[in-house]
Amino acid sequence: MTTTTAITIDPTALAQYVDHTLLKPEATAADVAALVAEGARLGVYSVCVSPSFLPLDLSEAPNLRLAVVCGFPSGKHDSSVKAAEAALSMQQGADEVDMVIDIGAAKAGNFAAVEADIVAVRAAVPAPGVLKVIIESAALDDAQIVGVCRAAVAAGADFVKTSTGFHPAGGATVHAVELMRATVGPALGVKASGGIRTAADAVALIDAGATRLGLSATGHVLAGLDCDAGY
Repeated sequence: MTTTTAITIDPTALAQYVDHTLLKPEATAADVAALVAEGARLGVYSVCVSPSFLPLDLSEAPNLRLAVVCGFPSGKHDSSVKAAEAALSMQQGADEVDMVIDIGAAKAGNFAAVEADIVAVRAAVPAPGVLKVIIESAALDDAQIVGVCRAAVAAGADFVKTSTGFHPAGGATVHAVELMRATVGPALGVKASGGIRTAADAVALIDAGATRLGLSATGHVLAGLDCDAGY
């Protein structure tokens, strides 16, 4: 990952970009409770978990928002199933839903199908609920990234997001974030997620246009910001 940076940011400010994330299939309720406690201690924006952990008690961390994945990680679910999953998550207390598109539809250039998929989930996540669209950017070429981002804009999404973090093609890159930001403009957020392991990575992605970061190693990244020079 390219790490050339042009911004100055402190750990407290960086923490507010972070969806503190635990999506491992072997995660337990105790692991999620520890995630919430750590997220509250670090001052992150939200925690991001699997929907099976809902409803989730955040009474001890009232400033934390709750993000939940949908159609994860493959995106190979019927749109009606994704919409039902998202609707249940909202009913159970989610503030934000991170949905995975059908990556195969994007690779085939069927952006109308991608848009329809997002529209279905958008209907299940009405405002003020936030809908993020995971495009798996490392598995797409530039034209496909642009097409998917345009579909997300047309469908009324709130964010486009680089990656699940589970695809073998890889996670977030500066190039993908720059392209996503250029395509969606200022109206949508851009979430960088997948493979962000250092403070330099995090700052470079924000500099490229990311307005949210999906991190699992949040404590390590924030501690690195204290240590790394130039921030």
